[in-house]
Amino acid sequence: MVPMPPELESKNILGLLPDNFNKSKFSITYGIVNSPLLKEIQNLGRNQCLGKCGWPHIEKIDAWMITAETATFMKIGGLGMIASELPEAFNETYTDEKMTVVTPLYLGDTKKKKAAFDKDVYLGSESENIKLTKLKSIDVVFAGKKGTLINHKVQIFTGELKGVRYIFLDNDRFFSINPHKNNKPSQQGCYVLNEDGVDEVERFAFFSKAVYVLLKGICEGKIKDIGKPNILVANDWHSGALSGLTKYLTTAQNFTGEMTADLAEEIKAVPVIHIAHHLGYQGWDYNNTSKILNSLYENVASLVFKNARAIKNTNPRTTNTLIVYDCYNQASCNFHLADRVVTVSKNYLEEVSKNLKFGYDFRDILKIRKDHRNFFGIVNGYDKDLISPNEEKIKHINEYFGDTDFRVYSEKDAATKNHNKNEFVKLISKIAKDLEYKQKVIPLIDIYKFSDLSKKVKHAENVAIFSATSRLVEQKGYDIAAEAIIKVIDGAPKIDDLPIFILGGAGEDAQFEILRKLKDKVMKINPKIGERVFVFHGYRDQFAYVIQLASDFYMMPSRFEPCGLTQMEALAKGALPIVTSTGGLVDTIDENIDGFKTEVFFVDKTRVFGSNLTAQRLKNNTNAYAETLLKALNTFYEDKKKIEEMKVNAMHKDFSWDVEKGALSKYYQLFKTGHI
Repeated sequence: MVPMPPELESKNILGLLPDNFNKSKFSITYGIVNSPLLKEIQNLGRNQCLGKCGWPHIEKIDAWMITAETATFMKIGGLGMIASELPEAFNETYTDEKMTVVTPLYLGDTKKKKAAFDKDVYLGSESENIKLTKLKSIDVVFAGKKGTLINHKVQIFTGELKGVRYIFLDNDRFFSINPHKNNKPSQQGCYVLNEDGVDEVERFAFFSKAVYVLLKGICEGKIKDIGKPNILVANDWHSGALSGLTKYLTTAQNFTGEMTADLAEEIKAVPVIHIAHHLGYQGWDYNNTSKILNSLYENVASLVFKNARAIKNTNPRTTNTLIVYDCYNQASCNFHLADRVVTVSKNYLEEVSKNLKFGYDFRDILKIRKDHRNFFGIVNGYDKDLISPNEEKIKHINEYFGDTDFRVYSEKDAATKNHNKNEFVKLISKIAKDLEYKQKVIPLIDIYKFSDLSKKVKHAENVAIFSATSRLVEQKGYDIAAEAIIKVIDGAPKIDDLPIFILGGAGEDAQFEILRKLKDKVMKINPKIGERVFVFHGYRDQFAYVIQLASDFYMMPSRFEPCGLTQMEALAKGALPIVTSTGGLVDTIDENIDGFKTEVFFVDKTRVFGSNLTAQRLKNNTNAYAETLLKALNTFYEDKKKIEEMKVNAMHKDFSWDVEKGALSKYYQLFKTGHI
């Protein structure tokens, strides 16, 4: 070991940060330092954001996908999809190179998500199981129940599924998902406040620390059953502490003599790529700021914190890379220190680097990264085979609903979709008039004043069907949809075959109340259309699937949508998306070719997409969406041929990972060269 510099004894720069230091008035000053290692810590944020740190030569990619969620074993949202599907596609395509998934071994039962380990078989919450082999255990220093730093045992397990090696990290305290009595119902799966009082931010800070300790053990030669990765892919804020550990902690411990220069350089040389999904989720924890920073950086926490200077930017809240203002923020570290940052669509990259409402405290930092070409937008891939109408899925649907005859179709026989529209009208009519049947097929879904249309709609192919089955949350813009529908009904052309609207999903009661009021209001304005407005609360995969099978149009009036996967599912089923021009919706929908996009998009009253002239005319997102909705409606009734062509285009579109110039090829180039 390098001997500890003698000046450390006289300068009080080592040790833990004081408890709750952030809760009293404090200021951070970055003094002049003589040590090259301390200068390295002070300048790292600036150098990383400016892209001054080079990219290593990588002959064969051996990347770790470090993720809290996987679609295979614990999925809450879209970030779990990329964690499973990108490595699967990568390993299948590039057979001489590989991606490995590193994730917690969750155990417990939240009543909605359950994961168990029986002998050597792990059954995750998504019904997949994997046979695991225990390799060894590591000690991870982190705060315990009383807040003091102690060693926590983490067991290392490995297994393989779908051509991907998984490394599971097991610890009863941090990765239990048995909920605490005070856990909020909205906190599900790996985000619960668990029985030991561990919340999501503390859990994933520990996860980052455990990954670092594993990497360090491999570099030291103490762990020989796992090869050293040459790229670390941090999947969103959950592993946001990682680059601070690999770059700050190693440098600081080299400075104090606790780590050799060679070991520190070996760990620092492994580049970190941070994938940012929705920037609204960052891993804030005000109350545990001191505890988490001390847990991550141990006896050099004070030294690191006092030198963790951010690049100069216009935001006074982000002058230190480890906190935002006075609060621990797990995403902050990787936004400042990762070698590369990626977000999940090109347009979302533009939004977060230009607008405070999208970029939050990191807008300026991400703009600097974008300008210096180390921040990229890559639209998420999606396995088209999983989302296109297929024989096995539709056979299951017909068996599930009983007396239905939904049929398989594709861009080659798009007209079959019209048959499915008629079947769907029969299905919702049966649900409306037969309560016993409703309870059998969609028992956990609340329906509101469903009408029997079986005698009124004989030729559903002549009827425009609009749907929305996203989560009932403010983001999805159901209030925008409701107001737009009212405007469209007032200005719609006089037609005999009135449109059908079906909207709903699982989520907030307040959002469902918006839909109930929509139904009631339309009934007053035009009862004939009102009876064709179907609203529901709850989710059943089979029900959501047949809605898209039958829909001509899929409504996504989102307030934000970093990438969006639902519009890809709709396209694959020939349901033309009608979207607000935000995030990945801009990148994935081609106007008047396979869907409809608003001409302008606002955040609050600020135009962020479209021309200023159009913004002055439309004034807000509701007006913009109503205009687009009416355009789709008119096109359906005035130019059926155009709509059929658009459906073929939509079904032909392919966002699979391995398509030419698709997401996989971009990630491969990024891994190899640091650029796309």
